[in-house]
Amino acid sequence: MKNDEQKPWLKALKRVGWLGFAFFLIKGLIWLALFFFAGSELMQTCN
Repeated sequence: MKNDEQKPWLKALKRVGWLGFAFFLIKGLIWLALFFFAGSELMQTCN
């Protein structure tokens, strides 16, 4: 199978795969930062 004959759904899946990966990576990093800063604020108020 040549690259020109690649199935259209497979090309769409690859494109969505990279976009999905980037989206969830950024979303996960934002959640980690949120929990980190919220946790550090809680720890400072306990002291």
